[in-house]
Amino acid sequence: MLPSLFISHGSPMLALQPGASGPALAGLANALPRPKVIVVVSAHWESRELLVTSGAQPETWHDFYGFPPALYAVQYPAPGEPALASQVNQLLNAAGLPARLDAQRPFDHGAWVPLSLMYPDASIPVIQVSLPSQMGPGLQVKVGQALAGLRAEGVLLVGSGSITHNLGELDWHAGPGVIEPWALAFRDWVVERLKADDQAALLDYRKQAPFAARNHPSDEHLLPLFFALGAGDRFGIVHQGFTLGALGMDIYRFD
Repeated sequence: MLPSLFISHGSPMLALQPGASGPALAGLANALPRPKVIVVVSAHWESRELLVTSGAQPETWHDFYGFPPALYAVQYPAPGEPALASQVNQLLNAAGLPARLDAQRPFDHGAWVPLSLMYPDASIPVIQVSLPSQMGPGLQVKVGQALAGLRAEGVLLVGSGSITHNLGELDWHAGPGVIEPWALAFRDWVVERLKADDQAALLDYRKQAPFAARNHPSDEHLLPLFFALGAGDRFGIVHQGFTLGALGMDIYRFD
């Protein structure tokens, strides 16, 4: 059975400058059975309601600005999978989570950037599920639980966000060995709570975690972790690290 994953996708430049995350993601993909389909919850598809991509060939969306032209030339032409999208939609609705299909949504960089390092041939169909971020982490746990059974059918469930994400406090000149203590403290608290399977504390991270608001001025980049948590059980660490002083690049799996 495939695990569910949480991937910190970092900057869009990860696609061209993969650093330590590239080998970690490639190694993870090589170690897993090849998925039939990949379902992604990305921090970059915030919505008011639950939506599921159902297009047969979604476009690659360069949903960012100010980066080198080479990044805008990158394409990730993975197909969609309309039949499974309908199944995902049905599973969500059956779990009391009203959802509907969206045939027009392209792949945002929270999906295609990490997948381009895991499965560069872009031959595995990809479906995205949106992130109603205003509804908090509890909803994401329920979404993960509703889709968890797909893991046994060869579907890889991926939450793509960032374990820490405060772009206003990044040090663009920091070397790889520089880690801000407040970012490390938050990351380590989350890891300890995951190891202890303390879901109650994790759901209340805004009040309980050290420097929560400083690491996540808004929730959207941590919420995909709760999707992966809801979809799996046993927590494991695939990769840990920081870039730019405070941008966490951790990758976790839930088996």
